[in-house]
Amino acid sequence: MSGLHLTITTPMSLLVDETGVQSVRAEDRSGCFGILPGHTEFMTVLPASVLRWRTAQGALRFCALRSGLLTVENGTAVAVACREGVLGDDLHALEAEVETLRAAEDDADRRERVEQMRLHASAVRQLMQTLRPQRPAGPTAAAFARHPPGGGAS
Repeated sequence: MSGLHLTITTPMSLLVDETGVQSVRAEDRSGCFGILPGHTEFMTVLPASVLRWRTAQGALRFCALRSGLLTVENGTAVAVACREGVLGDDLHALEAEVETLRAAEDDADRRERVEQMRLHASAVRQLMQTLRPQRPAGPTAAAFARHPPGGGAS
């Protein structure tokens, strides 16, 4: 068998199980990269992006991914496990879909940061209330100022 064996899976389905793949192109946080037969062992996290591959017949295929994990084993097997994937032939439509996914992920990240900040502020307030020194039960500081201990008045 020449070429790569490409599988793309989601938790609910097997999207692609293709042999003889000539090349795979993907994108991680460091940028775009390509995989050819004989590639070294490799693992990376994929953000929302479009995965591209060239079939044994030379056709170019696409899959929009909602983040995932890509692994290369033995220089012959490329496996992608993703949350969600959409197969299609129109690269521009899939790229628009990915932009929508990225915007949704950015919005979710923003909401999580706001919630973390809210929880942090609440924890700090609770600590301040717990650690705040208790006021003495006796006279106030103003009373001490008028009549200092030790009889400053004659």
